[in-house]
Amino acid sequence: MEVNPAGELRDEADQDLDAAAGASEDLASLLKKAQEQVVQYHDQLLRAKAEVENIRRRAQDDVAKARKFGTESFAESLVPVKDSLEAALAQSDQSPEAWRSGVEATLRQLGSAFERNLLKEVAPASGDKFDPHVHQAISSIPAPQPEGTVVQTLQKGYTIADRVLRPALVTVSAGPAQGQGV
Repeated sequence: MEVNPAGELRDEADQDLDAAAGASEDLASLLKKAQEQVVQYHDQLLRAKAEVENIRRRAQDDVAKARKFGTESFAESLVPVKDSLEAALAQSDQSPEAWRSGVEATLRQLGSAFERNLLKEVAPASGDKFDPHVHQAISSIPAPQPEGTVVQTLQKGYTIADRVLRPALVTVSAGPAQGQGV
C-alpha cells in the first residue's frame, strides 16, 4: 500500500479540525458556565446591596426612635415630682414645718428619679483633689489646703452614666499665701 503524502496531510488536517471543533465546544461550554456565574454573582451583589441598604435604614430608624423616646424613662420619673410640687402649691394654709416636710419629700422623690436614671451628684468636699474631668475651677485662691485641692464647692455638678452633664463649680487652693506657714 502506498501512502499519498497529500492524503496524510488531509488526515492530519481533519484530525486538527476535529480537535478544534471539540475545543470550540469546550470553550463554548466554559463561556456559557462563566456567563451563568456572572449572572448569579450579579444577582447576589444586588441582593447584598439591598440587604445593606435595609440594615442602614433600620439602624437610622432605631437611632431616631432612641432619640425620640430616650428621655421617656427619665420623664416618667419626673412626673411624680411635678405632681408633688403642684399639690404643695395648691395647699394655701400650711405651716412652715409642713411646707418644709413636703419640700423634703419632693426632694427625695427627685433624688430617687435621678438615681433610677443614673444621674449622680458631683459635690467635692473641701480638701478633695481637683479633678478637671468633673470639676470646673472658677478661681484659685491662697488657702491652708495643699495646692490643687478644692477649697469650696460653689455649685454641684452632675454626671449621667459616667458622662459629665455639668461640672461642679469650685474654688481651688493655690497653696498657703506667702508668709503663712502650714
